[in-house]
Amino acid sequence: MEQYEINSKTIALIPIEENMSKVIEEDNSFVVKMKTMEIIKRSCEYFGSTYLGRHIGTKKLTGISYKSPIIIEESKNIIYFPTSSPRQNECIWMSLKHILNYKENNGKSIVFFENGENIEIDVSYNSFDNQYLRATKLESILRKRKMN
Repeated sequence: MEQYEINSKTIALIPIEENMSKVIEEDNSFVVKMKTMEIIKRSCEYFGSTYLGRHIGTKKLTGISYKSPIIIEESKNIIYFPTSSPRQNECIWMSLKHILNYKENNGKSIVFFENGENIEIDVSYNSFDNQYLRATKLESILRKRKMN
């Protein structure tokens, strides 16, 4: 596949080599010829904003400016967060709403998804937990604003 936009069934974007990413969806996974960051940026634009605009929005809402969670599409609550700096090639992006649980495993993290799948990532539990909680904070602020 040459192009891809995140949708409500997208669970995670995993870099596999220079310009290739594995996309995991609820009932499917496949490879696209795009960097994970390209998919994130293209998806923000698809839903009417830029990545930079979303990044600035996150900073204004939460104060988070490094390894920021990003609202891809707010009405469907599509929020993604990076497992490391988005500038790094090994950065995985995950959908907040698809994560069921996660745990530590020999210095790495295992992430369990609602569809029954799980993946082990080379990120410490504390780092993953911090990123997950930051994305949850963004979601909570967004939800409160929608209610007003």
